[in-house]
Amino acid sequence: MIEINAQQEARDTDRAAAARRFAAVRRESEQLASRLTPEDQSIQSMPDVSPTKWHLAHTTWFFETFILGRFDPGYRVFDPAFHYLFNSYYEAEGPRHPRPQRGLLSRPSCADVAAYRGHVDAALGRLIAGAPAESWVEIAPLVELGLHHEQQHQELILMDIKHVFSLNPLLPAYQPPRRRTAANAAPLEWIEFAGGLVEIGHGGAGFAFDNEEPRHRLWLEPYRLASRPVTCGEFAEFVAAGGYRDPECWLSDGWATVQAQGWEAPLYWRAADEGWRIFTLSGEKRLDPAEPVVHVSFYEADAYAKWAGKRLPTEAEWEHAAAGLALAGNLGDSRRYHPIAEVNGGEGGLRQMIGDVWEWTASPYTPYPRFRAASGAIGEYNGKFMSNQMVLRGGAAVTPADHIRTTYRNFFPSAARWAFSGMRLAEDA
Repeated sequence: MIEINAQQEARDTDRAAAARRFAAVRRESEQLASRLTPEDQSIQSMPDVSPTKWHLAHTTWFFETFILGRFDPGYRVFDPAFHYLFNSYYEAEGPRHPRPQRGLLSRPSCADVAAYRGHVDAALGRLIAGAPAESWVEIAPLVELGLHHEQQHQELILMDIKHVFSLNPLLPAYQPPRRRTAANAAPLEWIEFAGGLVEIGHGGAGFAFDNEEPRHRLWLEPYRLASRPVTCGEFAEFVAAGGYRDPECWLSDGWATVQAQGWEAPLYWRAADEGWRIFTLSGEKRLDPAEPVVHVSFYEADAYAKWAGKRLPTEAEWEHAAAGLALAGNLGDSRRYHPIAEVNGGEGGLRQMIGDVWEWTASPYTPYPRFRAASGAIGEYNGKFMSNQMVLRGGAAVTPADHIRTTYRNFFPSAARWAFSGMRLAEDA
């Protein structure tokens, strides 16, 4: 009897923790949107950007579709049309509204989306509290997945509205600027690692996406990592030296993209009489040369590395070097939403491995050995994108602090620049 009571108490504690985390993550999404007008929340500035209200609705669709619709026989669907409108890419869930046309959805309104969220939140709260024990075993991991999925969209909300605001001639600010004392970039040092037979990938307790598993062994030759990310001042030297006009620095596809898109500097940089200016979520400001460079594509990161006589690290090198580092830095919880110079101390000589900017690696996004995607629509979450993408590591100034891990594998196409992406150099030892 004592053992049964202990098991029941553990399940009740687990449910209470899940309910608290569910409420906190859902509130955070709404807090991020609260600075925006309904008009702001409806704009789509390019096909890769989604309107804020779409993000709020899609994350709700996830809980309705994969949890309530399957485990709550008494659940009443809020609006059957939403299944089509707010599906993102789940082929197993049927047809969906075309991604490039999300900005045309003037209806449903922001108020309708808020009502949808409230409806689903109430139903999921009841399910968490009252689902039979045998169902809760299946529901709990889906709730956790849904919350991490929503945290990914919290980062996308900030990425996307920044792009939207950058195209407005008024250059509106998402939030007021944060005062910060000017700092000089730390001298760049090279931290050496012996390599050898190492293990990477998630293999312990706690949440991880399926693409972080299984943990496996691989061989690393000796290598060195730069002690900090590349700064705006360093990247400006590449720009001034004609890096965007020199095809020798660029991969073939990268050079073609530079020519086709007319790139001359990182996204959100603007040349002015007093020097470069940069658009941020706090409006436009003078470029700080000590800040990590941000909003560069893989092509630009790779070109800079070649110009500097270095290379980008592989994702295995990055993860091996980061093992054991504290998951602390300039992440989304700081509310700065912009990289800053010298945030965390140099454990092992490495600085700013976590936060500030996602760091491009030289590794294509492919499955780990023995990776198997889950069956059904949930299996489409990561595995289907393992082609024509490159891996980034470490989190950024817009990443929720309790969402990041050293094993986390972010990924974007090589030409993507609207993500909070930067770089750290590497070299052979």
